[in-house]
Amino acid sequence: MKATPAGNSAGVPPAAAGVNPEANEGASRLRGPLWATLVATFFGVGRLRPGPGSWGSAATVILWTVLAYGMTPSLRTPVAIALALLVTLIGIPAATQVARASGVKDPQFVVIDEVAGQLIALIAVPLAWKTFLAGFILFRAFDIVKPPPVRQLEKLPEGTGIVLDDVAAGIYALVVMQLLLHSGLLR
Repeated sequence: MKATPAGNSAGVPPAAAGVNPEANEGASRLRGPLWATLVATFFGVGRLRPGPGSWGSAATVILWTVLAYGMTPSLRTPVAIALALLVTLIGIPAATQVARASGVKDPQFVVIDEVAGQLIALIAVPLAWKTFLAGFILFRAFDIVKPPPVRQLEKLPEGTGIVLDDVAAGIYALVVMQLLLHSGLLR
């Protein structure tokens, strides 16, 4: 038997069969392109609740810890910088695509911005649980409070605003972390 355009082999029109092709098409648009959804949600981490941003940051700290322990100390800082730059450059178009598809300016499930900001906060940080915890707390605090100009960056269009405000929060966290480390308050 020949299938109808909706894939219904009974010959019943899609609407009569309870299938709404526009709803399926809309569901696809809500996600955006697969590559963008995977990147923007950091491979689904952004779907975790509560607090998807905190989950994104925590996953980044864990992954960075694993990566950093596997490389020589002289490579850690340049690799952290390169990864933060790469995540930012890929994250902006991914966040743009997903925001457009969802119709929401800054969807909560987009966490690639947290990944970029958290990586920045961990640049040149010694491998120790205290520094990782401090980096996590500092980044999350700056991301939530959004001191100037972080909040203003959030107003930039689409993925640029979604990602760059977290990049700025990561830079604030990096500066405070380095001050704590160089002052001896955090060892």
